[in-house]
Amino acid sequence: MDKKNTIIGSLLIVAAFACYFISARYAPTPTSPAAIRQAVASQAAPAGPAPFAAPQEETAFAAVAADHAGSTITRLRNEFIEVRFTNFGGAIRDVALRKYPADLGRPDPFIFNEQHKDPMLAVGLPGLDRGTRFQLVAQSADGVTFRAVLPNGVEVIRRYTLSPDASGATDPYEIRYETTFRNQGDHATDPIRVLLALGTAPTSPVDRGLYLTTGYSTGSKQVFTRRAQLEPSGGILGMGVHGPVPDIEAAGPLKWSSVSNQFFASILTPDDAAAGMTSRRVKLLSLLPDTDNNAYGITGDAAFDIGSIAPRGQVALSGSLYVGPKEYHRLANQDVFKADQYKVMQYGGVFISFFSGLLITLMTWTHSFVPNWGMAIICTTLILKIVFLPLTMVSARSARRMQKIQPELTALREKFKDNPQKQQAATMELFKQHKVNPMGGCLPMLITLPFFIGFYSMLRSTAELRFASFLWIHDLSAPDTVGHVLGYPINLLPILFTATSFFQMQLMPQPTVDNSQAKMMKFMPLITLFIYYTFSCSLSLYSTTNGLFMIGQQLVMNRGQDVGDPADKAKAKGGKPMRNVTPGKRK
Repeated sequence: MDKKNTIIGSLLIVAAFACYFISARYAPTPTSPAAIRQAVASQAAPAGPAPFAAPQEETAFAAVAADHAGSTITRLRNEFIEVRFTNFGGAIRDVALRKYPADLGRPDPFIFNEQHKDPMLAVGLPGLDRGTRFQLVAQSADGVTFRAVLPNGVEVIRRYTLSPDASGATDPYEIRYETTFRNQGDHATDPIRVLLALGTAPTSPVDRGLYLTTGYSTGSKQVFTRRAQLEPSGGILGMGVHGPVPDIEAAGPLKWSSVSNQFFASILTPDDAAAGMTSRRVKLLSLLPDTDNNAYGITGDAAFDIGSIAPRGQVALSGSLYVGPKEYHRLANQDVFKADQYKVMQYGGVFISFFSGLLITLMTWTHSFVPNWGMAIICTTLILKIVFLPLTMVSARSARRMQKIQPELTALREKFKDNPQKQQAATMELFKQHKVNPMGGCLPMLITLPFFIGFYSMLRSTAELRFASFLWIHDLSAPDTVGHVLGYPINLLPILFTATSFFQMQLMPQPTVDNSQAKMMKFMPLITLFIYYTFSCSLSLYSTTNGLFMIGQQLVMNRGQDVGDPADKAKAKGGKPMRNVTPGKRK
């Protein structure tokens, strides 16, 4: 039976590997990072007037808009961002994040909303949109004011204030806005619904769209819409097949609304809750075909209902717009109204989010003492291992004692094979005699598992790791590819982690006598290799450090004596030496 189970398990693993390589071979060829960079560069400065008419809204995706001919750009800047305003729409054309480069090795900053459907905070309203020319009526070092008068006599005043570099009340990535509608006519206006653009999050050679989302918070829950939900789908086994989705709408009231990619986000927090939100795809790279998902970004609009404005009356829409990195310590330290904005990092549920927040806080604190983020990950891992050392020692000791009593357990199973009740009682007595806790090896794993999942969730969208180098690694947020063989990338850290896992398994006591299970366990490092291979190399760095610590710990334990085993103490009193159990060479 053991041989049969081993053969079946081995065949399943071989089949899984075969499916992986076959699917990779026959899957549609993904657009290379170089092709994406070329497409982005060719459209970095689109020429000609933008098509401001509405027909593009009837398609399954929106088109990128060029700057309006004759537009005037006004700039505000602090140490962290430079905000460019356009007089067409009286809105934010884009925001340059001065602390974050656009690409590895490039000095120019990453620009949020560089290519877009609309300028950020552009108003979506017939007669008042991105094509409406505003007049710049005031400008200071930290603020600008635009003014326009609509054909119906409504005056629109748009004011923006940029936060200073350091302030206890606001964040330097935050822009305060206010749009005032003043009815200068003699008749009340009709109620209207106003849309404010949240900006467009692009794809990139690093982020292929997995993290492109819009999101919102109702206060009690946070909901995120992935770009994939707007894409056509072939479903699963014929179920869930659908074509491209033009838009996805959500009803309010909404405390905040967001658009984000893997590392950066725009978050609109109005003073009065929004009435809803609309999410859409935007085709940013015209050189790529419509069927290539790498050509698309994602955008969103927050909706606000404005009631009738009495003659000589006015209504204002105001709030704040955060445009910056997804840094946990920054988004989590907001005021009460924005207390859940850190959820834009999408760490997961409440339980995992707690551990992810704890770990990023610990890693950021560690980085304040060590200058390199790779070293910060290593130090954070070692701190966790030291904290959980008592638990892991208990687990290792339990596994060691379990291995020592295997011959006796085998004898008990043979002796009481026809009497399960007596077998169980004798087994428990043996466990009691050697102070073996059958769950001793599982409990530490159950306690540390949330930290591993939290580490994985946290590392996915930590902006601090973007383009952070360590040893041969150029970017801790991406795989550490050092070359290619037959078209397949060679990522060193996952391979090093797999080798560490194999060596660790040779040192660990193996309490089970089931040969089929023992043989199956030998394949586990290969399975984890495929799981880790395309992940951020920072996760492999964490796991490799963890494995090396465990190897060192096990080597120390294997050379020591288990002085806590009562059975060994009894043998020692009888003149027999205490036995040191170290796993021998497996055949």
